[in-house]
Amino acid sequence: MKKIIVAIDGFSSCGKSTMAKELAKKVGYIYVDTGAMYRVVTLYAMRNGMISEADDKKTVDEQCLAQDISDGKITVSFQLNPENNLPMACLNGEVVESEIRTLDVSNNVSNVSALSFVREFLTSQQKAMGKKKGIVMDGRDIGTAVFPKAELKIFLTATPEVRAKRRFDEMMEKGETDVTFEEVLKNVQERDYLDTHRDIAPLKQADDAIVIDNSNLTKDEQNALLLSYFNEAVNK
Repeated sequence: MKKIIVAIDGFSSCGKSTMAKELAKKVGYIYVDTGAMYRVVTLYAMRNGMISEADDKKTVDEQCLAQDISDGKITVSFQLNPENNLPMACLNGEVVESEIRTLDVSNNVSNVSALSFVREFLTSQQKAMGKKKGIVMDGRDIGTAVFPKAELKIFLTATPEVRAKRRFDEMMEKGETDVTFEEVLKNVQERDYLDTHRDIAPLKQADDAIVIDNSNLTKDEQNALLLSYFNEAVNK
């Protein structure tokens, strides 16, 4: 059976990663969460005081961040979790999977990911990961900028309210009870705007992407649907 590239794009909190992980596990492909890669760089910038806020506007110290990337001070990698065999994001060798999923990082990641030098830094790594194919990659610009010739492109969407509820429930389960549903919804809506309006590789549906709206789909239903599209693409 031939190997292909599966590119899954879509809005935040749509369940792209969950869907992509499940498909990769089922078909024996490598899974890469590109959103986690941008979150790792964002965490680095936050830890090093490179993001400031004034008058409700966030500013990134682009010169310092670009210099640290150029100097090789930021390494983004993944380690397999021995308990579930899923990848965990690492910053300079440190597992930061839990830290990058906080609302603080979510509130800053769109500003960092909009920077051209950050996108160039991570896109080059992502393209290298897909050279041998047999990969499932999810993010915002996988089917448009990273792998425009991917054999299967999926654009995943759901209403902002549904996505915020999923994210809120997930945070509650993790014990992050100091956040309200309204705050999560506001974050989802703000990220939607920033992701779709940035100058470099904005979030948009590729012309040849298959749209899946999972607002009213169960995980089993969406996984079955994705697997059917995968089998069609592999057997073309």
